Amino acid sequence: MSRIFSFPPLIDERAKVLIAGTAPSVKSLEHGQFYGHPQNYFWRVVYGLFQVRESTEDEYPAPDPIYENRITFLQSHRLSLWDVIASCEREGSLDVNIKGELLNDIPNLLIQYPDIRCIAFNGSKAYDTFQKNFREHPVLKEVTLLKLPSTSPIPTKYMRSLEDRINAWRIIVPFTNDELSFE
Repeated sequence: MSRIFSFPPLIDERAKVLIAGTAPSVKSLEHGQFYGHPQNYFWRVVYGLFQVRESTEDEYPAPDPIYENRITFLQSHRLSLWDVIASCEREGSLDVNIKGELLNDIPNLLIQYPDIRCIAFNGSKAYDTFQKNFREHPVLKEVTLLKLPSTSPIPTKYMRSLEDRINAWRIIVPFTNDELSFE
């Protein structure tokens, strides 16, 4: 079993929401991209949150096929990406196979980017790992933590479709709004 490493954070000074995954999948590592597996719903969810359909019968707009353009779209909507786990051993791509994890310093990232209001965890493993290691960190008292359903294409009891995931992830949109006040 080989050790895998996460990507550097995708973040800029506009970021209001940090989307935190667990660790890159095999396909993501092959492509050198966050959420690089074409069947993962992540990019379709992000585009679905911020692009308007003509009618409810229309399909959600497809993400840009060019990765750099997807990153531009993500960051223009005040979203950022990083993984909770900096490195781990894992056979395959399933979170249940993660062993020997070392963590990214997310609290320090929050200090560097104090406008982040929310961490949206992409699935239970990312959320649980973060909570186990950082829940008492003082920088978190000003940040909302949201455990969201995984964007993995594997259906669950409550998440069967892209539409289900987009609806669940809509909770992050208000955090991207400049007018939102938390005082």
